[in-house]
Amino acid sequence: MKRNNLTTVCLCGVFATQTMIAADRDRPNIIYIMSDDHASQAVSAYGGILSDILPTPNIDRIGHEGAILQNCFVTNSISTPSRGAIITGQYSQKNGVYTLEDPLDPDHPNVAKCLQQAGYQTAIIGKWHLHAEPTGFDYYNVLPGQGRYIDPMLIEKGKWGG
Repeated sequence: MKRNNLTTVCLCGVFATQTMIAADRDRPNIIYIMSDDHASQAVSAYGGILSDILPTPNIDRIGHEGAILQNCFVTNSISTPSRGAIITGQYSQKNGVYTLEDPLDPDHPNVAKCLQQAGYQTAIIGKWHLHAEPTGFDYYNVLPGQGRYIDPMLIEKGKWGG
């Protein structure tokens, strides 16, 4: 089976994965963008009150070429527990991330690990905020903790804890 590796991208709180294409069947590229603290009104593709004042043409283009979700809800609106719920698909009482200080257990199952098992390359770049080293990613380059927004320092895979 011949496979071509494609690049995986994730920017600033953006979680993204792209695919390795198997010769016997095509699989879609998957790019998941998770931006921090953006209400739907802050993305002009949703046509909210800020669309004309603060347009987001690049995010809009990605959405219009892919999918724009019109009816979404969060299971936890607090930053770290919400990230834990999103990456594991589980409520806080199952994944152990209850507060801003709780780490996600590196051995816990997550969507990146499932995608790797399916033959995808995975990466995360930007805000991680789950305190323990990211697992399930072929590559990562993440902000430590909350992160510094001006001249940010990032931790690249292989350099965690250094």
